[in-house]
Amino acid sequence: MSSHYVKVATLSDFNKTGCITATANGHTLALFKYGENISAVDNRCPHMGFPLSKGTVRDGILTCYWHYARFDLATGGTFDQFADDVPAFPVEVRGEEVWVDLTPKSDRAAYYRQRLNDGLERDIPLVIAKAVINLLEPRPERQGSRGEGTDPVEPFKIGLEYGTRYRNQGWGQGLTILTCMMNLLPHLHAEDRARALYQGLSAVTRETTGNAPRFVVSPLPGDPENVATLKRWFRQFIEVRDDEGAERCVVSALRAGATPVQMADMLFAAATDHRYIQIGHPLDFTNKAFEALDWSGWEYAESVLTSLVRGYAFADRMEESNAWRHPVDLVAILERAFEQLPDIFAGGKTSGGTFEQEKLVGILLGDDPAGTVAAMLDVLERGTHPVELAQTVAYAASLRIARFHTSNEFTDWDTALHTFTFANAVHQGLRRIYAPQTSKVSEDYGSLYTELIRGIFDAAMSVYLDRFLNIPAARLPTPSTEPLRAGPNGNGATPRAVLDSFPGLLDQQQQVNPAGRAAADYLYAAGDPADLLATLGGLLLREDRDFHTIQTVEGAFHQYQLLGERPEAIHVLVAAARYLAAHAPTMRAQGQTYGIAVRLSRGENLFEE
Repeated sequence: MSSHYVKVATLSDFNKTGCITATANGHTLALFKYGENISAVDNRCPHMGFPLSKGTVRDGILTCYWHYARFDLATGGTFDQFADDVPAFPVEVRGEEVWVDLTPKSDRAAYYRQRLNDGLERDIPLVIAKAVINLLEPRPERQGSRGEGTDPVEPFKIGLEYGTRYRNQGWGQGLTILTCMMNLLPHLHAEDRARALYQGLSAVTRETTGNAPRFVVSPLPGDPENVATLKRWFRQFIEVRDDEGAERCVVSALRAGATPVQMADMLFAAATDHRYIQIGHPLDFTNKAFEALDWSGWEYAESVLTSLVRGYAFADRMEESNAWRHPVDLVAILERAFEQLPDIFAGGKTSGGTFEQEKLVGILLGDDPAGTVAAMLDVLERGTHPVELAQTVAYAASLRIARFHTSNEFTDWDTALHTFTFANAVHQGLRRIYAPQTSKVSEDYGSLYTELIRGIFDAAMSVYLDRFLNIPAARLPTPSTEPLRAGPNGNGATPRAVLDSFPGLLDQQQQVNPAGRAAADYLYAAGDPADLLATLGGLLLREDRDFHTIQTVEGAFHQYQLLGERPEAIHVLVAAARYLAAHAPTMRAQGQTYGIAVRLSRGENLFEE
């Protein structure tokens, strides 16, 4: 790369002080005369932008005046990992003139990939934010001459690999948030995408900090057993809470060439061998792990899927829960139902039956668990595809949130959330193996139908147990409830005005019902759903990280897309808006950190003289 020297000063400029500033080609430089040498660095401290010309030099180390970040004056390298390296420029003294080479460094992307790893290792959110912004934004001075930003999958992979390696408990909230954020990315405005990755990656590092690393066990020696045998052993080991034996089965199956469908069969079966384990988290985590692999590629399967095993082995089981045993023994009802499933699907029965969804939803939200199970079995007997049944149960679970009455305790929002995310995960798991248009049960993986389908029934029983959250039930907004508000004509607003009202609503507490009504009003007025999704996603990112709110919004977005033009889709986004409003506003500290990183990337000042 050719040099690009420009004259910036003369030696006489240093007569009064050992430091001067100079501007050249858009750069503001701090030049220090230290001994017989002159050094030039960018005048903005890479930590938070304070002028380094106000700093001090001692023994060749430049110390920023603001937060005392220290830099090697000659190279710009920092000694404090909360700061970045400051750009340093070669200097030539030509007679009495001082010339500086302003040629940009060629591979800033590699630098920021390393800084992302540094931020993850040391739990430094500002470093993570700056790395993600600089990786994703297509700017020539950061990425090389072409100015191409990095594919967001690349920083996602870095976080996925780090999170599965450095948390000995395995997959948890952090990696789930990261995957949720990656799933939300296509729905967000372009300016919010780096923020989403920043929040997801920050969740990973927060959860891994202070944890021991996780070491994946080796596969069985010799020729691997067939996958069916490994699946049987895996479930036996989970049954007796032997996580090491179970993990070795997973590794051995992968090394034996097990397909994604076969691995889903193995893991979802174990996650549904007991009822609604750990209030649904292990099955939801399993679904998110497979979604993560959709983004990263199957080469990450070994580290990702083995990270799930502890969650199955040590999960609470609802057979041990009083609520699932008394006053109605839900477990006994389910076990009798499960005995009928093999006959229902014997021989790969053709699907395609119809059912009255509204009627079934009413039953699901009712007070008769035995009647609910009987109605679901009848629906399957008549040939309805289990994926469609799972979607109906997920919709019913979303209605518990859409109709959640604010007279309930605040923590009860989480109860409804757990049921919804579990039901959504069951639905997505079934779709993963059987495409919605598939009419027959696969002969190779037919057992999965009678194993994962148990999760649909578990979700339905959890919907039943949550019935108290809708007593009384909040009213669902309808097109005729009220005219759109705050319109320019005084008798109704445009959809855009309704959309623009959301930030103000979420700046206040106790706006649950207005937020739900605004979402419905916007959609009933034929507003563009993509704009509503982007707005809700942006408002989610405006708040501090909250695991359950992120789960709710991401799951609702997914269900909304799958429901398409059906009227129920509106209710799902009403649920998302209500849950988001219930958990806003927060301190928004994450947003402040991200905002600092954005302003630094734009070259703005963060301080006043």
